[in-house]
Amino acid sequence: MDRVGVFEAKARLSELVGRAERGRETTITRNGKVVARLVPAGKTPRKNPNAAVIDQITAFGKTLKVKGRVNVRDLIEDGRE
Repeated sequence: MDRVGVFEAKARLSELVGRAERGRETTITRNGKVVARLVPAGKTPRKNPNAAVIDQITAFGKTLKVKGRVNVRDLIEDGRE
């Protein structure tokens, strides 16, 4: 994986896209901090390791029926008792 600054990436964009087509990944930095990655289109992005749990929580939340307004602070206090 190569690292290039934003200014250099702008100047070499065609070359960096060609590298991505050949399977190479490039990290783009600004002031030494990573701000973007140029990856091959066929490469799948990294999946959040907690994605399955988040999906379960989201699905569970959709099954709940709540009428009226819910005060989150009251729920927290009730849970502490």
